[in-house]
Amino acid sequence: MPNTATETPAGDGSPETVPRRRRWWSRWPDLAVRLAVVWSVLYGTAALYWALGGDGYPFGRVHEDRSSGSILEPSRAEAVAPALAAFCALGVVAGVMMLKRLGTGRVREVLLGYGWVAGISLALLIPDYSLLGLLAFSPVLIVFAFTGVPGPQDMGDILYWHRGNLMIVFVGGLLWVAATLAYQRRTSGRCVHCGRAPRGSGRRTDPVRLRVWGRRAVWLAVLSTLPYDITRIAWYFDVPLGITDAFLKEMRDTPNMLEIGLALGVVSTLGSLLTHGLIAGWGEVWPRWVWWKKGRTIHPATAVVPAGLVAAVLIPGGLMAVRGFEAASWGITGPAILWVVWGAALGAATYLYYLRRRGVCRSCEQG
Repeated sequence: MPNTATETPAGDGSPETVPRRRRWWSRWPDLAVRLAVVWSVLYGTAALYWALGGDGYPFGRVHEDRSSGSILEPSRAEAVAPALAAFCALGVVAGVMMLKRLGTGRVREVLLGYGWVAGISLALLIPDYSLLGLLAFSPVLIVFAFTGVPGPQDMGDILYWHRGNLMIVFVGGLLWVAATLAYQRRTSGRCVHCGRAPRGSGRRTDPVRLRVWGRRAVWLAVLSTLPYDITRIAWYFDVPLGITDAFLKEMRDTPNMLEIGLALGVVSTLGSLLTHGLIAGWGEVWPRWVWWKKGRTIHPATAVVPAGLVAAVLIPGGLMAVRGFEAASWGITGPAILWVVWGAALGAATYLYYLRRRGVCRSCEQG
């Protein structure tokens, strides 16, 4: 159980118990399981509604302008919706058992198996590249929310239901990953907050090895971005790298198409440069060019949260590129296949950065 109090000397020399202030996010293990159960109830109810013939089934065949690249699309509601409802019903049962910390032996393995399968499937396998696109263009979308979308389109042409549903599914996957991680740590004897093994177990992390492996993961992530960056920049300068001349002409004749491709290539390059912060000194102490915070220690969450989110949304986009790959025009989807490598390497580098910088745990007081 997490420590919620600490002993300090009282006036008579005897120890006195003083409550320790706990921040709301310290309750994430229980909160994640509860939210995963709530998500399963709500989405399972919606799936049952679709199975009974209700409108709004988000994986059905629709016009190309309103479709997504999910592995479940297009599919028939009467075939997939009941399976989704059953899947969510199992999630409710598994989540309640995790919340009550039930399960040993085979039962524990089944609960962990369901939790990890649910988390990975919902967060990485079912979504498409939409989450990555929305993240990359989020500053522009915020502006569009107030000024409107230039041209004949509106926000409904960007944030339509099939795409919004994938965002809901992705959030459910993240909740199940967090819930399963918390349950796994609790039932293995590790600290549920930091993941450290019990004192005296002899299992400790070596900061030198963490930095070495972190450097390797960062360089793998950086190298995996280069094909995408190079092709998009080449197209902007009229070089049909990996595409036909006709396709390049089509993009040239489409207003702002090449400029958007160049912007994505630049954003990708900037992202790979920021990845170096996971192994560099300016990723631990605010550098001089951030003048309002220079010299202060960077809280690990400042890097872990955005880097982890980017790593998570890269993998579905890369898997979608695998499904849509065509050798004749390899420049379109070929470089994007490496987003899977980029996401996995970035996720590994982020985790190693977290292990190296997690500090003293308020719960188990190790570190």
